[in-house]
Amino acid sequence: MRKIPAPQGSELLSLLIAAGYSKTKGKQLVKHGAVAIGERVATRPDQLLAAGEVVSVRTEQELREQAGTCPGLTIVYEDEAIIVIDKPAGLLTIATAKEKRKTAFYLLSDYLKERENSSQARIFIVHRLDQGTSGLLVFAKNETVKKILQDQWEQADKQYATIVEGVPREKEGTIISRLVESKALRVYSVKGKGTEGKEAITSYRVKKEGDDFALLDITLLTGRKNQIRVHMADLGHPIAGDKKYGAKTNPLKRMALHAYKLSFHHPVIPEKRMDFEIKIPGKFHILFSGKPIK
Repeated sequence: MRKIPAPQGSELLSLLIAAGYSKTKGKQLVKHGAVAIGERVATRPDQLLAAGEVVSVRTEQELREQAGTCPGLTIVYEDEAIIVIDKPAGLLTIATAKEKRKTAFYLLSDYLKERENSSQARIFIVHRLDQGTSGLLVFAKNETVKKILQDQWEQADKQYATIVEGVPREKEGTIISRLVESKALRVYSVKGKGTEGKEAITSYRVKKEGDDFALLDITLLTGRKNQIRVHMADLGHPIAGDKKYGAKTNPLKRMALHAYKLSFHHPVIPEKRMDFEIKIPGKFHILFSGKPIK
């Protein structure tokens, strides 16, 4: 953290510029809550300072460490364009007709507004994870970034871990179908070369197997709604805990699907590749260890 004393009454932005920051950088630092006057977070770059007041400027690392304290969520990464979180299983990504507040979008929006002391702080949905799925989820900080990320999302590398009922005969393979959503909001596969639905491609590899379950590594080559869930059911091995798509067991007391790895080009710095990987929940492995699941 850098501390800058104000030698005389002055404007905050002028002090930052005199300390070596550009005008744009100074405004960004204030906008993202990195600047404090005494113990108070600065909210405006044109705030007036009294002689002797001390301005503190936090580093990007300090901001990220602070960012990781959002109640109910773990923030994996944050910069001026994106926020990446580890969404827990059971939490919606965005609101539904029945639930408005218990969502990743609401929790994160509320936290940022409080942190930045501004009702104008906003985030934008880039993609979604089902309520029962845990793992990496990306939000944009403005609409331009959202559009850039969504336009390139098919090229992002997305990997999941899942536990399925039974053990696939083929230890690795690729499932291809066209996915259609019914009026009852259930997604199903359509085979053949018709034009109905959207093409979905899922690759899988068996990593562990037991008598009743297998742990699979999944690579999404497209990103359709409920894609992994439908394709595992098509394979004859529905995801454990996924009653909607045919599962008869629920050993983890949750749907056993976790987005653990994600890679994409940064929306503002295209040459910068963003690679994220988080741990697979321990329960996914305990199921194959012979130890009881608590």
